[in-house]
Amino acid sequence: MDATYDAWAGPTVGELGELAVLDRITSRLPAGTPILGPGDDCAVVAAPDGSFVVTTDMMVHGPDFRWAWSSPEDVGWKAAATNLSDVAAMGATPSGLVVAIAAPQDTPAAVLEGIADGFRLAVEALAPACGVVGGDLSTSATFTVTVTAFGDPHPLGPVLRSGARPGDVLAVSGELGRAARGLARLFRDGVDQDGEPDRAATVASGADTDPDVGRQRRPVPPIADGPLAAGAGATAMLDLSDGLAIDGGRMARASRVTLELDAATGFDDAALHGGEDHGLLATFPADGALPGGFRRIGVVRERGDADLVRGGAPVPTTGWDPYADWDGAAG
Repeated sequence: MDATYDAWAGPTVGELGELAVLDRITSRLPAGTPILGPGDDCAVVAAPDGSFVVTTDMMVHGPDFRWAWSSPEDVGWKAAATNLSDVAAMGATPSGLVVAIAAPQDTPAAVLEGIADGFRLAVEALAPACGVVGGDLSTSATFTVTVTAFGDPHPLGPVLRSGARPGDVLAVSGELGRAARGLARLFRDGVDQDGEPDRAATVASGADTDPDVGRQRRPVPPIADGPLAAGAGATAMLDLSDGLAIDGGRMARASRVTLELDAATGFDDAALHGGEDHGLLATFPADGALPGGFRRIGVVRERGDADLVRGGAPVPTTGWDPYADWDGAAG
């Protein structure tokens, strides 16, 4: 531990994990009077002319991206896509992004230009009515991109992760597992002899042109399906950022239900426990048609002993946790 921290005793963020750290932080913060506060993909904030949803997310060099593996355009695209997906997961339509970048002093200006191009390309492809409406620039030893995204709630109201009901159909929109398979390929073939991310090895091995690696760098979340789900009466929904199992567990606990995956889904470890797909997991009334690109993957049951089951057996609700999984290696 850095000597700077000697005055503060107790467990570290690495020992606690992300969810426990969040619980400790949010319990100390002023609540204000939001329509919906911490605990979902976005907050819902009252405004004189109605309400809006808002969310924020960071991408930090090391745990979230590596320059050896990603171009500036890739980083801009991914930063935009991950935040747009959180807005869509509330059933809302993205309306604006605010971007803050902290870059080392020796960063070429062309890197920031490339990131801006990535934002433009992602917004044009995923949410063309949205815009980048402001932000901030600063300096730091570690390159960091922070995005705050705003969205307009669906007329029927926001879709929360806590509304799943026994008997609902469990459905997903988007691809599952490709980003995790792409990241595994990079860690296998895109490193030097010491295991460090290496651009030359990534190109020489063919990993640079692997379609799964492409999805890891530039996820394509089904943004339009968020509002479609809200209009179709979705009872619960969230963004699959950390893996189907861990995010499904979050929905199950918030809704006090058990999610049962259909045995025929055949999801592998990458689909269940990988992350960064940014698909949408939602529940719908059993008597309705599934909208957009949603497809059935299971059903909601009364609360049992496990959050997530398949074939009668519990599915471990594990996935990406930045505190538990990131140790600074290969960074």
